[in-house]
Amino acid sequence: MLSADSLNPKTLIWIQLLTPKFFTFPKARNIISSGKGGQMNEENIKTRLMKADDFDAIVGIDKKILGTPRLDFFDLKFEKLFNSREFLPISLVAETEGGTVVGFVMGELFMSEDGMVPNEATLDTIGVDPDFQRKGIGRELINEFMIHLKKLGVQKLNTLVDSTDFKMLHFFRDSRFSTAQTVNLERKL
Repeated sequence: MLSADSLNPKTLIWIQLLTPKFFTFPKARNIISSGKGGQMNEENIKTRLMKADDFDAIVGIDKKILGTPRLDFFDLKFEKLFNSREFLPISLVAETEGGTVVGFVMGELFMSEDGMVPNEATLDTIGVDPDFQRKGIGRELINEFMIHLKKLGVQKLNTLVDSTDFKMLHFFRDSRFSTAQTVNLERKL
């Protein structure tokens, strides 16, 4: 787990730049059902840095999206994010005012031994609870993620998307991502 004692002063300044910001989605008004005759309540959503305690909520959202839990995948992700001194904490969650996590974005920003941050970061996992999708939450998570990375001096964010996943390709293109010059190669074994 990162602590103030384990980080150099430059890193502490960068982490302070990652202060969570509250936001209200113009499209997200009236998104939560009160369960009383179909009446809807207005709900504010906020972003904040991901915490280790968010593990169950994130695995739950991912399971709702994919239909199966990826415990090993998220065990490894959380181990790297919260127990490695080589990565800055940049992953975010979106949560309701009541504290329910409804979305997340996970990425990596490697920090060298001398405290230097590279100009590129990686976004590797994003998810929004299906009950909250199409409300602008994913887009706002991407926007907040980009704002935090810019404050750290990052100039480019990379991600990989399956070329047959047209919904994700559309989402990322709408979020102003473009096709990179690099090509992902694979070889079956």
